[in-house]
Amino acid sequence: MNRIKIGIVGATGYTGVELLRLLASHEHAEVISVTSRGEAGTALADYFPSLRGVYHDLHFQAPESANLAACDVVFFATPNGIAMKEAPSLLNQGVKVIDLSADYRLRDLNVWSKWYGMTHESPEWAEKAVYGLSELNRKAIQTAQLVANPGCYPTCVSLPLIPLLQAGCLKASSPLIADCKSGVSGAGRKAAVGSLFAEASDNFKAYGILGHRHLPEIKQTIANLQNNAAEQFVFVPHLTPLIRGMHATIYLQLQPNTNPHTLLTDYYSGSPFIDIMPQGSTPETRSVRGANGCRISIQQAPQSDTWIVLSVIDNLVKGAAGQAVQNMNIMFGCNETAGLKMMPLLP
Repeated sequence: MNRIKIGIVGATGYTGVELLRLLASHEHAEVISVTSRGEAGTALADYFPSLRGVYHDLHFQAPESANLAACDVVFFATPNGIAMKEAPSLLNQGVKVIDLSADYRLRDLNVWSKWYGMTHESPEWAEKAVYGLSELNRKAIQTAQLVANPGCYPTCVSLPLIPLLQAGCLKASSPLIADCKSGVSGAGRKAAVGSLFAEASDNFKAYGILGHRHLPEIKQTIANLQNNAAEQFVFVPHLTPLIRGMHATIYLQLQPNTNPHTLLTDYYSGSPFIDIMPQGSTPETRSVRGANGCRISIQQAPQSDTWIVLSVIDNLVKGAAGQAVQNMNIMFGCNETAGLKMMPLLP
C-alpha cells in the first residue's frame, strides 16, 4: 500500500513525541509535517534528542505555514479547544483527522461546554465524529473521517467494562466504583506546580473528586452499554509519583451465575492489545510501560458479592498516542498492530 502522509499539530508535547516515536517504526507511515508556533524553525531532532538520526530534515512549522492539506491524516495533539477551530478546514478538504484532545469526545455539547468552559465551534463535526475506543468501535472507525481519541482514564476504565455491560451483567441499582491512579505525565508537558518533581515525588493524592473532565466521557460510554449503569458510577482519580502508568481498580456487583472471566476472554479473543490475565492475577503498570497493551484481571472479593476488576495501561500509549495510531491503522486498512509491536520496558 502507499505510504500514509501524516501531519502532527502540536508536536512538542508528550503525546506528540510519543506519536513520533511510534510512527518511526510504522512501515506505511511518513510524517511530512509537524507544527508548533513556539518552536517554528527548530529541527525536530534538536528539540527531541531521542529522535536524532530518525527524522532527517524535519522542522517544526507554524500551523498556518504548514501544508497540512497535503496529508492523508492529521493528528491533533493539542490542548482542548484548538482542534474544534482548526480541524474543520482540513476535514472539508477531505483530510482525515484524529483528535487526541477532548474536543469531539462528548455527544452532548451542552455537557461539553459545562465541563470545558467553552462554546463548541464546530458542532456539525462533533455530530459526525466517531469515538475512537478501538476495541469497541472498530467498524465505525474504518469509515470515519474524524476520530475522537479517548482520554486515558476512560480507556483504562471502559475496556474491562465493555463485555460485562454489553451482556447486561451489572446488577441493577448497584454501585459501580472506579478507583484510579495515574502517572504525572498525564498532566501534560507544561509548567505546573502540582507536577513539579518536589511536589509529585514521594507523594500520593486524590484529585478531581467533585468533578473530573473524564467523568462525563466514561459515563457516556457506560450509559450506551447498559441502561441505568451510569447512574451509580463513582470515579476517583489519584496522582502517583510515576512518570508513566495508569491503574484502575473497579468494584462492581454482577448478576448471579455470571462468569466474567469467560466473558472478557471471549470478547477480546481477537484483540491483539488486550490481555485478560489468569484469575487471581494482579497486573502491574510496569508490565505495559511503553507499550500499547491493556492488561485486565477480575476476581471476586472473599466472602462478598463484589467483584474487583484491575486494569493497567501506559497513559501515553494505549491511553493516548498508541490508541491514536491503532485508530489510524483501522482507518487506512493497515494491520492493527503496525507501528505498535514494541514490547513493554522492564525494568
